[in-house]
Amino acid sequence: MSSDDYVTHADLGGQLGHGSIKLESGFEPWHAAWEPRVFALQLSMGASGVWNLDMTRSARETLPDYDQRSYYEIWFGALLKQLEERGLVSADELAAGRSLRPPIPVPRIVRARDVPTLQAHGAPTERSATKAPRFAVGQRVRTISGPTPHHTRLPEYGQGKPAVIERLHGMHVFADANASGHGEQPQWLYTVVFRGTDLWPDAERGLTVSVDAWEPYLEAA
Repeated sequence: MSSDDYVTHADLGGQLGHGSIKLESGFEPWHAAWEPRVFALQLSMGASGVWNLDMTRSARETLPDYDQRSYYEIWFGALLKQLEERGLVSADELAAGRSLRPPIPVPRIVRARDVPTLQAHGAPTERSATKAPRFAVGQRVRTISGPTPHHTRLPEYGQGKPAVIERLHGMHVFADANASGHGEQPQWLYTVVFRGTDLWPDAERGLTVSVDAWEPYLEAA
């Protein structure tokens, strides 16, 4: 996908026309027998070293029928997309439902005995600080604006808006770069607070919205 074609379908904050959220009574993690299998496959491939979490998020959010899929249908669609893009499976193999060629080696194979350790360790994104933060708590800033030619975690409703730095979180893997295959490029991560009326003119008085934003998303106000 070229940078000019990047379209995310998951940035739904503040949009109208999606209907009400359906609340479920109780908690059922799985609604069909195939869902835990997709969950396991995606986690296994995520730990294989073929791609990273930000690449997976980008693959999910660029599915053209994103808003027509259930949660795990989105996971499954992204998994197939990434497998095909990297040549790990082919369209004819997917149609046949089985391997037609010898498997392609991956950097790491996850076995059942590895799962408890992987789950306990997680995937920390904080990295050692290599520079001083540009902004301080209480400082007024403005988020960047304009179309983004790649994966980003800055929601559209929060672009080009004034905010105040509330907290510094250290330097973390920069999702925009990591999703694009340009390495981790750690950046300072902040919690910034918007006034609701700066985001939506008819917002309730006193409403605030907090967003975690990397330093490249911010400019001095």
